[in-house]
Amino acid sequence: MNVILLISAYLIGSIPTALIIGKLFFKIDIREHGSNNPGATNTIRVLGKRAGVVVLIVDIGKGALAASLPILFGVDLDPLTTGLVAVVGHCFPIFAHFRGGKAIATTAGTLLVANPLMFLVAYLAFFGVIFWTKYVFLGSISVGVALFVFAFFEPGYKHELIFFIFILFLIFLHRSNMRNFRAHKEPKVNDKNLKNDRVPPIKKL
Repeated sequence: MNVILLISAYLIGSIPTALIIGKLFFKIDIREHGSNNPGATNTIRVLGKRAGVVVLIVDIGKGALAASLPILFGVDLDPLTTGLVAVVGHCFPIFAHFRGGKAIATTAGTLLVANPLMFLVAYLAFFGVIFWTKYVFLGSISVGVALFVFAFFEPGYKHELIFFIFILFLIFLHRSNMRNFRAHKEPKVNDKNLKNDRVPPIKKL
């Protein structure tokens, strides 16, 4: 049963929400526009706020559903495990040639189910770093750092190694952002030039 749930979690995470919305309503592959990332942030940048909110909600839901599988089926399996497997699916989706997003929304859904306090700490760091630096990728990496630090202070919660690996995973996923940052090409959230990446819809969303 555990193997079935882990496979199911991966397949749930593999649903390419931003790609589906882009192709269905805008007739584009969002991975070829903006930052080329099929996630909520780039969806807002390229397809607009309405499409971005839809992608955000669904991607959060993927993580929440995957983390809920052990609870729904009464299996002795850590919800964090199935949730993080869905995160891997989101980043490397089998339904989209393994070209996926960068983990943040699906991780949020996972933590909402697995450990709401951990979710609060991680995403306070996320929004705090973005507010301070104006760079989304730094906020994203800060989620992993916050989870790693949290693991040392949460009684009975022994996931330090997992979250250390998660930090490395986030750094790997954001390597292009880091290259752009070093080259002074990474846009800030308040960059007025981002509006030039907008694509008009073909169908009403």
